[in-house]
Amino acid sequence: MRLLLPLLLAIWISAPFGYCSLPTSSCLQPPAKWCSSLDSAVQCGVLKQCLESDFRRSRQTEEPVQVGLYYESLCPGCRKFLTEMLFPTYLLLDIMSVTLVPYGNAQETPVAQKYTYECQHGKQECLGNMIETCIMNMTDMAFPIIFCMESSADVIGSAESCLKVYAPDLSMDKVMSCVNGDMGMQLMHQNALQTKALNPPHQYVPWITINGVHTEDLQEKAMSSLFTLVCSMYKGTKPAACGGSQKLHYKSYCHNE
Repeated sequence: MRLLLPLLLAIWISAPFGYCSLPTSSCLQPPAKWCSSLDSAVQCGVLKQCLESDFRRSRQTEEPVQVGLYYESLCPGCRKFLTEMLFPTYLLLDIMSVTLVPYGNAQETPVAQKYTYECQHGKQECLGNMIETCIMNMTDMAFPIIFCMESSADVIGSAESCLKVYAPDLSMDKVMSCVNGDMGMQLMHQNALQTKALNPPHQYVPWITINGVHTEDLQEKAMSSLFTLVCSMYKGTKPAACGGSQKLHYKSYCHNE
């Protein structure tokens, strides 16, 4: 949408402030995908919001704060951090990027030209790690899907329904083909290599890195308030959510008329 900004800003400015556009029956995307294209933005009644968001990102001159999470799909502490701290902060701040590495304290064993895995919380965790790894390789909606899985009562059992919500074009059969095939094994091997390459080596999970760095101070701050940490570490103009000068020009209200 960036190429359309000069043309469409005029539409944005001329439209009534605070007007509540109603999504049409052709809006068939989840909210996280509404700004993925001009058509989606128009069909879902969020053109101005998408234009402002895209314009704001285009003016960012500094790199986003990079947050890495090394975790296990069935680790209670990992699930709590991902669902209650990491994902909400990701939604609120567009000045951060997230890298998820599901492996944690697993053990990898080479067998012939393949690998087998033993996970801290058993075979189901290995399956969860593999499903989430394959999803990350198959759709740009992976983070919302993983949040959906990790916030449910049944991480593994919820995978199919979470796919239907956030990536209806991606079937569970396709994901399982990855999980049970060479692709899933190679992807998990890369997770193992990334985890083993951590410096310092991880002592526990969730293990958090900020801009590729892990210290106990950064870990504590991330676990206590990742939002505050990201805002403090971003070197560019602080967004409105961080209390900075980059205010929202368009506020989306549906007025009582």
